[in-house]
Amino acid sequence: MRKIALLLLSIISLTAVAESRRLLTMEEAILSRELIPSSYKVVWNENYPKEFLHPTDSLCYAIDVVSGKSRVVERPEREKQIVKTVGNNIVWIDKDGTEIAVTNFTDKNIVAGSSVSRNEFGISGGLFLSPDKRQLAFYQKDESAVSSFPLLDITTRTGTLFEIKYPMNGMPSEKVSVGVYNADTQQTIYLAVDDFDSERYLTNLTWSPDSKTIYLQVLDRAQKNVHLNAYCAATGAKTATLLTEHNDKYVEPSFPLVFLQSDPERFIYTTSNRDGYQNLYLCTTTGEVKRLTAVDADVEYAGQNSKSVFYHSAEVSPVERHLFAVDIKTGKTRQLTRGEGWHNCTISTNGEYFADNYSSLNVPRVVAVGTTNARHYRELHRAVDPTVGYNYCPIELGIVRSADDKYDNYYRLIKPLDFDPTKRYPVILYVYGGPHSQMVTNSFQAQLRRWEMYMAQRGYVVFVMDNRGTDNRGLDFEQAIHRQCGVAEMADQIAGLKWLMSHSWVDSSRIGVHGWSYGGFMTISLMVNYPDIFKVGVAGGPVIDWRWYEVMYGERYMESEATNAEGLNATSLIPRAKDLKGKLLICQGAVDDVVVWQHSLNFIDECIKNWVAVDYFPYPRAHHNVRGKDRVHLMQKVTDYFEDYLK
Repeated sequence: MRKIALLLLSIISLTAVAESRRLLTMEEAILSRELIPSSYKVVWNENYPKEFLHPTDSLCYAIDVVSGKSRVVERPEREKQIVKTVGNNIVWIDKDGTEIAVTNFTDKNIVAGSSVSRNEFGISGGLFLSPDKRQLAFYQKDESAVSSFPLLDITTRTGTLFEIKYPMNGMPSEKVSVGVYNADTQQTIYLAVDDFDSERYLTNLTWSPDSKTIYLQVLDRAQKNVHLNAYCAATGAKTATLLTEHNDKYVEPSFPLVFLQSDPERFIYTTSNRDGYQNLYLCTTTGEVKRLTAVDADVEYAGQNSKSVFYHSAEVSPVERHLFAVDIKTGKTRQLTRGEGWHNCTISTNGEYFADNYSSLNVPRVVAVGTTNARHYRELHRAVDPTVGYNYCPIELGIVRSADDKYDNYYRLIKPLDFDPTKRYPVILYVYGGPHSQMVTNSFQAQLRRWEMYMAQRGYVVFVMDNRGTDNRGLDFEQAIHRQCGVAEMADQIAGLKWLMSHSWVDSSRIGVHGWSYGGFMTISLMVNYPDIFKVGVAGGPVIDWRWYEVMYGERYMESEATNAEGLNATSLIPRAKDLKGKLLICQGAVDDVVVWQHSLNFIDECIKNWVAVDYFPYPRAHHNVRGKDRVHLMQKVTDYFEDYLK
């Protein structure tokens, strides 16, 4: 049997670049940027809890975490498909292969089995099999009242318009329901959801272990109230409201319940609304609630055994991620991971072991295995640095105080190749800045986007910083942007830039900014609000006015015209077009179904009205995230713009 050497080869080992030190090409900077996917996870062998599986092209290996030995095993059979969607309907596939129509909607406005609410609130699909595999819960949405937005397909002879359903802020939204199909009776019932109005959100659907009850979190359209309800799977009747949440700004339920393996009457509930940080709560099916992870840091459930619940946490540092265990009875916690950095851990099926895949600023990847009782921890693999052979500039990880002086905001900084502190260099601020983002972590190269290194190799200082409103810092930090998107974010970014410009090697007359989506909104916002600081900007797929953005996201952070007209007016970039002074390039996917074309075209139109010069480049067949060869073209376009007007 092969020993540990095989293990080292089997876990995505990376080799050094066997060539002389050189600069990145644009293709290397863009198309191959994911050198070390931090999301890599170990798949544990369900039949043998001490083994995890590693499939290759030809064979599948089971590796014993105790002895380090491996053996060849049969590949796990893919679970047979039981249910599928066809068009806007659902089909159940019985044991003999017979296909049974669960729904038969001919109206294209009625869609069953697909994701709803534009994938907000943690929703990523629309089909939910019961544990006994004999029932199917599914989302169904009625989009009859939702407005359509036209997009242009240029590949046809005369051009063809096709429409997408796009519920804009303040306008009618989809109406969501939950159906339950019983394969034994071939009947479908619908949950009797009577909370709030018909445009409420339904999320985090969870089956009880015995397949008799469905738990659902019901959120009002204003996103300030949520009810955790229980429903009878057989009849659809609501049997209980277990708990409720309220926040004057917003609540955002994003995690399904997780039942304890040792006690089917208790489950883990995740929320950031009760104690200011995203924590785990131990609840009962009768409505009792007890805080399980009493830490002032955001946490996320990772696994469990009969004694402990395991969770990833930011309690060591907001830029580090570690695995902890909390004793279910006593609440006592212990840290399981070792070594600074960003850890992604996978718990074995019996909860006795964990696989640890992590990196830190200068450590590309380490794979280790430990026991969840914290007695044993062994490093299995340490990757070589994949940047060897390239002229990479050092990356600095540091902090700047937020504009309100309440928080440390973390940044990554790259100084130009062959940096000379007696010279003065242009700066590119790369920005996103919106919710559910964390651009800077103590992971390999601090989450570098390789285009940043590409620009540093060509003589630019590149600066990236997380501001208030971003992820993993608690509720107050996140909600600082509520009703005024862009205000706190800009203030923090300017605070970071002022710190940067205090250094003699920064040329304050040559400051550029680039971002995409929310970052595009931030780019233009910074240029029109601080025209004397920013000389050049490139905004991609920018939000221009939150009235034109989707209901789910837009109303959470900005509310609507009815309740926050002042905030919507103040953050709209339409009336600010006249204030643009620097060179601005806007790039946009013409078939963008996230930030629709209406945003950037209206801004261009306003620039024309005010005799403001602006550059514009559409990608006719690109969606929101420009990919493939278009992506290389885009980033070359961005690079050339800074080279022409900033360097």
